[in-house]
Amino acid sequence: MEKCNQLQCQASYLRNALFNQGYLDEQFLQLEELQDEANPNFVEEVVKLFYTDSTRLIRNIQLTLENTPWDFEKLDNIMHQYQGSSSSIGAKKVKKECTQFQEYCKVENIDGCVRTFKEVKQEHATLKRKLENYFQVFLVLSFCE
Repeated sequence: MEKCNQLQCQASYLRNALFNQGYLDEQFLQLEELQDEANPNFVEEVVKLFYTDSTRLIRNIQLTLENTPWDFEKLDNIMHQYQGSSSSIGAKKVKKECTQFQEYCKVENIDGCVRTFKEVKQEHATLKRKLENYFQVFLVLSFCE
């Protein structure tokens, strides 16, 4: 029982850190509200779908950035999709970098796009790692019940 209490504290700490450090916003809370006993892994499943979709979109942006002349409209459209996907899970820092990328697309600043795309990928990877840790604690916690 003590181990379960420690896991509950750890899960709570990890969740709060995601918000306090600005990785997640209120949209994630709304996802959590949709989770219930009938679908106890709802949030994790939605996040997994996000990472499947976002990996494809990141690859498309990468390929588009490699082709010259640069198609800023296409880059903006792909990033718009990615930003929408990020918004759906409440990925606050990722969404912020997406907005910055789109601003560089509007003024056709390829250096800004490339630099910001690196930030997008970094925030994407960091959030994925943090959420995987969070969901791992929940998996272990589920054995307590």
